[in-house]
Amino acid sequence: VQLQASGGGLVQAGGSLRLSCALSREAFAEYPWGWYRQAPGKQRELVAEVSTGGIRNYADSVKNRFIISRESAKNTVHLQMNRLKPEDTAAYYCNTVPPRQVTFVGDVYWGQGTLVTVSS
Repeated sequence: VQLQASGGGLVQAGGSLRLSCALSREAFAEYPWGWYRQAPGKQRELVAEVSTGGIRNYADSVKNRFIISRESAKNTVHLQMNRLKPEDTAAYYCNTVPPRQVTFVGDVYWGQGTLVTVSS
């Protein structure tokens, strides 16, 4: 499954962005999906996940600010990010929870992320 996140950009602190990840119908329906992020010099972390049944979980750092959703009509997973902070600056990736695909050298396949930059 090709993974391509979109919707990132430059925003001022307090602003909002909506990220999207369009998937195949099978992949969308079969797996739990999540949004991960990796800030410069830091490890990648899972910030939001949604189960096939729609149950959502969030990292404490984004709870009550970010909303993950599944749009069945378009086989797309979204991340609505509100009240953004400079510490939210990172490359954001969508992937299954846990990640399931690997590259031919055995690394986890992350696909193309989208960069979110929050200015103070």
